[in-house]
Amino acid sequence: MKPRVSIIMGSTSDLPVMEKAAALFDEFEIPFEINALSAHRTPKEVEIFATNAKQRGIEVIIAAAGMAAHLPGVIASMTTLPVIGVPIKASLDGMDALLAIVQMPPGIPVATVGINGALNAAILAVQIMATADKDLQTKLINYKENLKKKIVEANEELKKVEYKYKV
Repeated sequence: MKPRVSIIMGSTSDLPVMEKAAALFDEFEIPFEINALSAHRTPKEVEIFATNAKQRGIEVIIAAAGMAAHLPGVIASMTTLPVIGVPIKASLDGMDALLAIVQMPPGIPVATVGINGALNAAILAVQIMATADKDLQTKLINYKENLKKKIVEANEELKKVEYKYKV
């Protein structure tokens, strides 16, 4: 089995956030890899990863980082693959990481999700890959239908909740 998606995080301390992405890929039966690389502490390894990812069969990269959060942008500067940045709440409530990832220079785009938004990053990765994969399209349609059903069911449960002035 060869990975189609690569989850990269600046530190293993980001794993509790990024597990949501890994769980979604398992649910969708998408082979993925997960590694820790640091733009500041292991720049050579980041370069080797980014420049070889496409030829290894990677289709989308999800890169998570906190604070200065250079990892997604550095990776995006070295590949033509889509890179999705996940800002990690490490300091300043994650705003520093969000701004660092979203404010990329022209020509180096990084799709950016919300702070600690690993699940949305994984869904976006699936949506990107589903444009050329009918099986993934079907799984994605079913996933989104199930999201709708959960809200409909939640509203039915809310109807049963009683308050003195609830109408």
